[in-house]
Amino acid sequence: MKQFINTKDTLVTEAIDGTLRTAGGRLARLDGYPHIKVVVRTDWDKSKVALVSGGGSGHEPSHAGFVGQGMLTAAVCGDVFASPSVDAVLAGILAVTGEAGCLLIVKNYTGDRLNFGLAAERARAFGLKVNMVVVDDDVALPDLPQARGVAGTLFVHKIAGALADQGADLDAVTEAANRVIKGVVSIGMSLDTCTVPGSPKEDRIEAGKAELGLGIHGEAGVEQVDFKGAREAMEMVIDRLAPNIGPGPHVALLNNLGSATPLEMAVLAEELARSRLGDQIRWLVGPAPMMTSLDMQGFSVSLLPVSKADETALLAPVSPWAWPGCLTVGEVNVLSLPDGLAPIKPTPSKNPEMAAFIKQCCAILIAAEADLNALDAKSGDGDTGSTLATAARALLDALDNLPLADLTQLYRAIGQELSQTMGGSSGVLLAIFFAAAGDASASGQDGVGALKAGLDRIQQVGGARPGDRTMIDALFPALEALPQGLDAAAAAARKGAEATAAITQAKAGRATYISAEKLAGHNDPGAEAVARLFEQIAAGAEAVG
Repeated sequence: MKQFINTKDTLVTEAIDGTLRTAGGRLARLDGYPHIKVVVRTDWDKSKVALVSGGGSGHEPSHAGFVGQGMLTAAVCGDVFASPSVDAVLAGILAVTGEAGCLLIVKNYTGDRLNFGLAAERARAFGLKVNMVVVDDDVALPDLPQARGVAGTLFVHKIAGALADQGADLDAVTEAANRVIKGVVSIGMSLDTCTVPGSPKEDRIEAGKAELGLGIHGEAGVEQVDFKGAREAMEMVIDRLAPNIGPGPHVALLNNLGSATPLEMAVLAEELARSRLGDQIRWLVGPAPMMTSLDMQGFSVSLLPVSKADETALLAPVSPWAWPGCLTVGEVNVLSLPDGLAPIKPTPSKNPEMAAFIKQCCAILIAAEADLNALDAKSGDGDTGSTLATAARALLDALDNLPLADLTQLYRAIGQELSQTMGGSSGVLLAIFFAAAGDASASGQDGVGALKAGLDRIQQVGGARPGDRTMIDALFPALEALPQGLDAAAAAARKGAEATAAITQAKAGRATYISAEKLAGHNDPGAEAVARLFEQIAAGAEAVG
C-alpha cells in the first residue's frame, strides 16, 4: 500500500521533528536519535510531579501529542508498535524528574512493562522518586490473564496530569491514577486491519464483517461479527461495556482508531448518546483521533465513572493540542425556521391512480441507486443514485400529504418537497422544474406542456442545453416525443442517454472537471436515470394494458 513516508527506518524520527516544528516552541526532543526518541515540555521546571508515558509509535497523536501543561511532561517513543528501550525511558525520566518525583503511566504490554519497569529501577538508583502504574482497560478478552491497555490510558493522563499541575504530591497523583485505572473500561471495533509501514497488509477481516475487540496494534479481537451499520456496531460495543460499569454519571471517550471520517465519527457519537447507556454518559471526550492504530478503519469507546473531583480534573484546561476537550452531552437544540422558509403545507387530496404512478417512479429510482452511483463514480463524485433515491424516499413519506387530485398544486408541492430533501444542484434544478411546471399548469398548459415549461426554466437557470452531457440530453427528447406515447418517449430518452457516452467534453455539472478519457464510453448518470424512468414506466403501462 502506498503511504506518504520516506523510509520505514526514518519514519518516526521525521514525524517527531515534523510535530516539533509546528509546536510553537512548547515542545523539544532530547538528543540521541534514532535510539532515544523523547519529547519533553520546554516550560518544565521540575518543581512538580512529572508524568512520563509512551510506548510504540503508530498511535498518534498519542503520546507526544499529549505532552504539555496539564497532561504529560514527557513522551518516550518507540518505533512503530515497538516498545522504547530502557535507555530511552531512563533518559525521559532523568530529563524531567525533580524532588517531587515522577509517575510512569504504562499500557499493559509486556515490552512496555519490562522496559519502563527496569528504567524506573535504574532511576531509583539515582535517588529519584519514581512510581509506575499499568493501565489495563480493555474488556474485549475477559479470559486474558492481563488485559491490554488502550485508549482509557488518556483518562489517566488527564486526571493525574491535572492533579500534578495543581501541585499534588507523588502519592496523591499515583493514587488518583490507580483509581482511574480501576474504573475505566474500553473496547474497540474495526472494519479493517491497519497497514504497518514496510509490511504487507493483513486482510484478516472478511467482507461484510467487523472485528470486535481488536487491539491497537492490529491484534485479533474477540470475534468477527456481521456489519450492518453504525447503530448495530455501537450496540455491540455497549453490550460488552455495560456489564463492567456501575450506576451513576460517566464520561465517555470516543476514539477514532485512524481512518474513520469525521462524518462517521459524528454518527457514532449520536448512536453512543442514544444507546441504552446514554443516560449515564454526562460528558464526552471526542469524537477525535487520540489513541490510533495507524490507518485502522475503526473506533473505540472508553467509559469512566466520574466523581466531583474527577469532573474538575477532566474539565481543567490543558495546553496539548491533541486533547479535544471534555464537553457536556446535551439534547439536540432545534430552532424554528426563519420566516418565509417554514414549509407551506398543501391541502392533501386523494387520487389512487396518481399515487400509484408516483410510487412506481420512486421505486424505479430507488432500485437504480447502486447502478447510478457506480456510473457517477466514473464521471463525478458517485452520489447521483443516492441523491435521487433519497428524494424518492422522502416523496414516498410525504405521499399521504400531497394534493394528488390537483395537478397544478401537485407539481408545486413536489417542487417544494424536493427543494427541502434533495441535495446538490440536481435537487435545486428539479425543484425549479416542478415549480415552473406548476406555474405553467395554472396558466392552462396541459401535462406535457407544463413539463416542457419546467424544462425550459431549468435550461434558463442552469445554463445547460442538449449536447452538454446532462440529464437534459435524455429529458428534452423524451418530452418532445411524449405526445406520441410512452414507448416513443422511452426510446427517445434512451437514445439521448446513450449519446452522452460519446460526449467527452461536458459543459455543465461536475463532469466539466473530468478529463475526456474518463468520460468516454460512460453515459451521463442523470441522463441514464431519466432513460430508466421512462423505459420502466412504459414497460409498466404495457404490462397493465
